[in-house]
Amino acid sequence: MKGIALASAAALVLTGCSEQVQRGWLPGSRETTSNTAEITDLWVNSWIAALAVGLLTWGLMLWCMVAYRRRKGDSGYPRQLAYNIPLEIMYTIVPLVMVGVLFFYTDQVQRSVDSDEEEPSLVVDVRGKQWSWDFNYEYDGEQRYSVGVQGQLDGESGAQEDLPTLYLPVDEPVEFQLNSRDVVHSFWIPAFLQKRDMVPGRTNEIHLTPQEVGSFDGKCAELCGEYHSEMLFNVEVVEEDEFREYLETLPEGHLGDEYDRNTNRHDDVTATEGD
Repeated sequence: MKGIALASAAALVLTGCSEQVQRGWLPGSRETTSNTAEITDLWVNSWIAALAVGLLTWGLMLWCMVAYRRRKGDSGYPRQLAYNIPLEIMYTIVPLVMVGVLFFYTDQVQRSVDSDEEEPSLVVDVRGKQWSWDFNYEYDGEQRYSVGVQGQLDGESGAQEDLPTLYLPVDEPVEFQLNSRDVVHSFWIPAFLQKRDMVPGRTNEIHLTPQEVGSFDGKCAELCGEYHSEMLFNVEVVEEDEFREYLETLPEGHLGDEYDRNTNRHDDVTATEGD
């Protein structure tokens, strides 16, 4: 039993040395993309502020419970106050100031991560569809595309290597143009700490620069139908040479909205009316 206890303690201590455990509930690292440091700081500082307010509130509640408790020999009710103007003014002003400060820093970070001032080296037109992904790459004046095919539609876990894979060059500014072929989807790479909805008929954008070579997971974050849980994709951030080699394996062209569900339906109706 002692051996088992020691082994368990050692395993627990050693796992605490890993980068994943040191990051705790924070995915990825501060250097995953050009935006993750700012987003992480906003998230952590917001929680610190919330914790400070919580501790103060809990402390005041406990103090009131102790200071104004019914003591031995007391009878009746304590003196009742209908209002306290200074206290009520404070209760109004302080929350407004807190919300204003949180809004200010959130707006600053939002404007920074959404800035498109840097000219993108790569434009990726991402097309979400039930229940997979198409990736159109525009790089160095060339257009290449990758068609995503849903591997399994039976609700069971599929092999990760069969999922659509998005390739990105490290240290190169990227502009994601997010479009949907049918219903509302949401493009999300958890390690990048950014996600954005994909709305039919509207193009949303994400701007970032991948800064770490590695493999990451991507998924749809908007309930989009029966097999939403299987709408996954892989992300490979590689060196530029490897990225160029990958592009050479893809067919030339661009899979645009001519393959969207609504477009096809409209064309069918038009053709029927013409007949």
